[in-house]
Amino acid sequence: MSMVKQSWNWVGGVIVGAVIAGAIGVFAQQTQTGPQLFRSDEARKGVVDARGLSAAFNDISAAVTPAIVSIEARGRARTVQVEQGEQEIPEFENLPFGRGFGLGPDMGDLMEQLRRQRQFQRFSPPKSAKGSGFIVDAENGIVMTNNHVVNGADEVIVKLYDGREFTATDIKTDPRTDVAVLRIPADNLTEVPLGNSDNTQIGDWVLAFGSPFGLDLSVTAGIVSAKGRGPGINEREDYIQTDAAINPGNSGGPLVDLSGHVIGINTAISSRSGGYDGIGFTIPVNMAQWVANQLLDRGEVQRAFLGVGIQALNGDLANQFNINTTRGAVITRVYSDTPAEEAGLKVGDVIVTLNGKEVTGSRKLQIIVEQLLIGKSYDAEIVRDGKHVTVPITFRELPSDFGKVAGADAEDSDSGSSDEELNSETYESIGLEASELTSDVVSQLGYEEGTTGVVITDVKQGTPAQFAGLRTGMLIKMVGHDSIESMDDLRTAMKSVDAEKGVLLLVGTPRGNQFITLRAE
Repeated sequence: MSMVKQSWNWVGGVIVGAVIAGAIGVFAQQTQTGPQLFRSDEARKGVVDARGLSAAFNDISAAVTPAIVSIEARGRARTVQVEQGEQEIPEFENLPFGRGFGLGPDMGDLMEQLRRQRQFQRFSPPKSAKGSGFIVDAENGIVMTNNHVVNGADEVIVKLYDGREFTATDIKTDPRTDVAVLRIPADNLTEVPLGNSDNTQIGDWVLAFGSPFGLDLSVTAGIVSAKGRGPGINEREDYIQTDAAINPGNSGGPLVDLSGHVIGINTAISSRSGGYDGIGFTIPVNMAQWVANQLLDRGEVQRAFLGVGIQALNGDLANQFNINTTRGAVITRVYSDTPAEEAGLKVGDVIVTLNGKEVTGSRKLQIIVEQLLIGKSYDAEIVRDGKHVTVPITFRELPSDFGKVAGADAEDSDSGSSDEELNSETYESIGLEASELTSDVVSQLGYEEGTTGVVITDVKQGTPAQFAGLRTGMLIKMVGHDSIESMDDLRTAMKSVDAEKGVLLLVGTPRGNQFITLRAE
């Protein structure tokens, strides 16, 4: 079910032009009959332009506001079971009640019953949270919002522009992207068309609609500050950043361009105060629409997957991989029985395009991959050993347990330590000690069975290894472009390194692998 509706070209064109023309006539009359307000033609033109922009905001707000809804997510009161130790009942504390005091078994039984009730039950009062949403399909009563606005609610109440209220039905959510859709049994609805967030440019004017702090149908204005942001809020992120005021309660409302089209769903803010600090994040509508259509059609989101660990490039890594750009995603691990393994991808390959789309970083690759058709083959352009190679890849559906089984690559994790006595060797040029990786160490440190490499047993203070963030318990899996499976491999590889020029290492933790560059200061 496609929810993209016909564009309102008249909003940003004919009507606005007429308003500007009218404003010019008004100013001409005022300058003839009243005092001279402006000292230059440039100042007069600036006010005319500003009034034209204001008139555009008026028209867009009038067209979009009837499609905005306020959402209240309600949770019922509950009695929560809690596990606690022995505790006295405050109002009877230190009083001589109990079976052994001679007051009879009935009183003792009553006190024991009261203790059990106090010990294992706690009353949780009704809860309520408010957010926003917008109607994308008037005929079928479809509302789009955020997952975190409605997730876990026992009842969701949707309040319309005209004051009518409805209980939402058929609520579908996707926690990975924080997108949700729901239905309301209402007629005479107004919908807002969805735009194309790929065409949004930094600096574009935008309007944010919603119910901040419960103030229904509020509108704020700003610009697109940046694109492709990933602050670490959700699993899938490609946020549009805006300085249009977004506050608690705005979540789920639309971010709209000057054509009156939705380009994003207001989702989060970066704030030290808890309120508006000028940095808001919205889910691009192209991603939201792809998710919403699947939720409506099949009730869940079907995603393709590649089966690799990846990280973004920086300047040092680009030099090590002989690439003249920091765009792309470098493979840090190839998981077994995955499309990546079947296609012959290798650790150290840098993916620069997929299906003709530029891979600007690791997040972009994830987004491109998951929206590919399952069972179809697509060409990936990779850089391997400094040469560009085209590799066809046939994609499969993401297994529901893939993330749990494979883990997640991370730049920072605690690898723990091993109790086994290890015979370590010191590599002073980079400032660490390493030892053979035994099966006992693999188990004690939480690595998967069959993991290879050598284990770091000590990191010296004030050395390249410490500055790069290496820690005891991490594994060295590659030096340069040579795989390391034993201390013999490490000794051979370290003979040819020059710490002053930079040493490329692939290091591993139980959560994943990462390329780093060590460089002597």
